Amino acid sequence: MRTRTSNILALAAIGLFAAGCHTDLWVQPHLRAQTYSDFAGFSDHATSRPPVPGAVARGEAMDDKAYYTGRQDGKYVTEIPTKAALADYKKDGLRVRTFKEFLMRGQERFTIYCTPCHGQLGDGNGMIAQRGFAIRRQPASYHTDRLRKMPIGHFFDVMTNGYGVMFSYAARVETDDRWAIAAYIRVLQKSADVPISQLPPDQAAEVKIDPEVPAATK
Repeated sequence: MRTRTSNILALAAIGLFAAGCHTDLWVQPHLRAQTYSDFAGFSDHATSRPPVPGAVARGEAMDDKAYYTGRQDGKYVTEIPTKAALADYKKDGLRVRTFKEFLMRGQERFTIYCTPCHGQLGDGNGMIAQRGFAIRRQPASYHTDRLRKMPIGHFFDVMTNGYGVMFSYAARVETDDRWAIAAYIRVLQKSADVPISQLPPDQAAEVKIDPEVPAATK
């Protein structure tokens, strides 16, 4: 008797379970992204809706204009924004704590993303230029008078938005790293434009003067 009762209860439980497995619960009408919709509320019949004008995603306010654009009040910034210069952030397992490490991070990112066109020295003589890649003009050298005088915000802006034949690197290089690269570009410029008279005697003695190098760099 007890066994029969147990079997009845087991069958009842199975019946209840089977009744709850109706496909309407998990196979429902739905829309696929980037396709047509006949929903009357959408006049353009597009399933993917654009953001509401003025909407800002969480954490994406970007209210620090100098940090995110390289500009302040319509002009290029002349100093690295504090948010980037503090450099207490972790990138690819590297904890950057000092400004020296910030510059070393910039050198690393520069080597990866910039040297193919601009070269290790920033002279515009990277492998792409050497191999005759068909572009409208030679990659820029950072050692021209024009670029030496450019505010550091200019280099960040170029990396962010592109310039001439160079496309934007904003999707490839994070904001902090773009500032680190900009800082390293300034290091390259300074290293090639220091008069020998300003070097310590032991370093000045090791410098080989090239007669073809402009006088300003000697």
